[in-house]
Amino acid sequence: MVVLQVVAPADFGGLERVAHALAHGLHGLGHDVHVAIVLDVAAERHPFLTPLADCGIATHALELPMRAYWRERRAVAALCRRIRPDVIHTHGYRPDVVDASVARKLGIPAVTTVHGFTGGGWKNRCYEWLQRRAFRRFGAVVAVSRPLVEGLARAGVPRARIHEVPNAWYETSPPLDRTAARIVLGLPQDGFVVGWVGRLSQEKGPDVLLDALLRVTDLPLVVSVVGSGSERLRLQARARARGLSGIVWHGAVPDAGRLFRAFDVFVLSSRTEGTPIVLFEAMAAEVPVVATRVGGVPDILSPSEAALVPAADPAALAAELRAVYRDPGQAHERARRARGRLERDFSVAPWLARYERIYELVGRAAPAALVG
Repeated sequence: MVVLQVVAPADFGGLERVAHALAHGLHGLGHDVHVAIVLDVAAERHPFLTPLADCGIATHALELPMRAYWRERRAVAALCRRIRPDVIHTHGYRPDVVDASVARKLGIPAVTTVHGFTGGGWKNRCYEWLQRRAFRRFGAVVAVSRPLVEGLARAGVPRARIHEVPNAWYETSPPLDRTAARIVLGLPQDGFVVGWVGRLSQEKGPDVLLDALLRVTDLPLVVSVVGSGSERLRLQARARARGLSGIVWHGAVPDAGRLFRAFDVFVLSSRTEGTPIVLFEAMAAEVPVVATRVGGVPDILSPSEAALVPAADPAALAAELRAVYRDPGQAHERARRARGRLERDFSVAPWLARYERIYELVGRAAPAALVG
């Protein structure tokens, strides 16, 4: 098949990792894979496209001014006419709302993967409302977790078009050992390190971690925060105002997945999630996990494989951090079982096969889908 993925990439995160894994995997199976990204500024070699192009995957950078949506639609239409894809696969609200309908008008079936919703301010909620309405016209809507399936059905997406496909683990580079990872991050070799990796935004709950840390100030913890986002300055000011020392704010770190062995425990404090790739990275590195019980998290890790706590509950999060510090042996046993779960349930081959079947399904149903 000729498969065209369209992405408007942000700083590298879960959505971007999934699009990469899908492109690499389908290319390896012999499909003719093209990846297009929509950019607001020119970039000769965009970091999202470079590793794909280096592997022989066809890449296309659509460089357009902000909100030039009609020009964007014309550019996508021209690309579709040139490469004639059998299916277009969009990721994220901009390609879902602006670009997928162009392909449908050309008779090309459209698939999207729903990675999750962030909520937030009125503008972002408006975008997500438009995105949910757009899902109703796709040939297939892939949800990465069970809660997303139910939410999409409530939003009016026909259940027959919703496919639950949790993300898979695709290792891009092996983890560094503990010593090397701590050197890269500039962390003390003998400290007990709490790791947090993600976008510094409200839905990811970094503020919940800060509130939890106030309850464990008697423990000699080093906190390693990897990631950037709109809330970074506010969070740093909040930490200073509350006298929280020992937090290292690294910002965005390239290929952060190889650094997880620097951590004695990894914290996911999100208020909402789909199937978070950072959990797979922690599981692959056999790092103990404390995570909020939201979205697809309970489908990835059971209580025997990680410490699961309610969302927005800093007291519960603090209690589990204290438990890992006091009994690292039990925490590492959970991490060992989590690694086995990762290898058993989240391998790439069956994941790719699911997507291949979905593409074939929408290809056969394309004429009927175009009526709607």
